[in-house]
Amino acid sequence: MTEAGLKLDDVTISLGPTRLLAIAHHVAPGETLTVMGPSGSGKSSLLAFVGGFLDPAFRAGGRVVCDGVDILALPPERRHAGILFQDPLLFPHMSVAGNLLFALPQAVSGKAARRAAVEDALRDIGLADAGERDPETLSGGQKARVALARVLLSAPRMLLLDEPFSKLDAELRQQMRERVFGRARRGRLPVVLVTHDEADAEAAGGAVVRVGGP
Repeated sequence: MTEAGLKLDDVTISLGPTRLLAIAHHVAPGETLTVMGPSGSGKSSLLAFVGGFLDPAFRAGGRVVCDGVDILALPPERRHAGILFQDPLLFPHMSVAGNLLFALPQAVSGKAARRAAVEDALRDIGLADAGERDPETLSGGQKARVALARVLLSAPRMLLLDEPFSKLDAELRQQMRERVFGRARRGRLPVVLVTHDEADAEAAGGAVVRVGGP
């Protein structure tokens, strides 16, 4: 039987002769694995390895399997990893709706169906009237919500979170934690979160792996 979720099978990240981290963990659907450690401990490189964009200066080993599929054998665009960074990274040359349309898979076909999917997503994040706005006119919290909606519209098979709450103020940070982890649980998406913030780990629930310690 295929094991659902994301399996990090003896994954290692090294830089030169130094091993930065070693992780073996199964992240069940809807659950979150939080990886905590200081800067330079390989946390972000772990996400890059899973997502398929690891800097060639690093070496990685082990296997990464999602829903029974060895994703390391796939090019990045076929791994279907939804990634959120510290910055929302919205496309500045596109409207808010354009950013969301860009993320929609080709399986959502037809102009009307694609537009409806975007309108539904905007309503879901409380920005129903913002579709034609320039992303630069949005607040930080609004940008974060659009970035999340864009990731979810791409139909990811997992979420990779690289300190996505760190630049939000305290109230927004808590709102976004609830939104992100709630959507992951409802969508049964395995999540890997890297963070410095103990409150992020508490909000995520699930296992915590600490790296880069003595």
